[in-house]
Amino acid sequence: MTNWLDRAACRDVDPETFFPTGAGRLTERQETRAKSVCRRCPVRSECLHSAQLHASDDGVWGGLDAGERRALRRTRAPRAEQGAA
Repeated sequence: MTNWLDRAACRDVDPETFFPTGAGRLTERQETRAKSVCRRCPVRSECLHSAQLHASDDGVWGGLDAGERRALRRTRAPRAEQGAA
């Protein structure tokens, strides 16, 4: 079995693309480029799951930036609590 990373669309892209720094148009363009790579990735869900599992707070993972992943965690947390009740 191969590791999901071996099938990732980003494996041949500069890793810095997925970790924009600063603010402004340049950062927005970098983030947009990273997300466009993710959109065509066959292992996008595995990547996102790994980022959520390891609480990755930086970068674009599975097509979502850090803020989008935090929002996703917040929406999933109440559902998990309801299932435990």
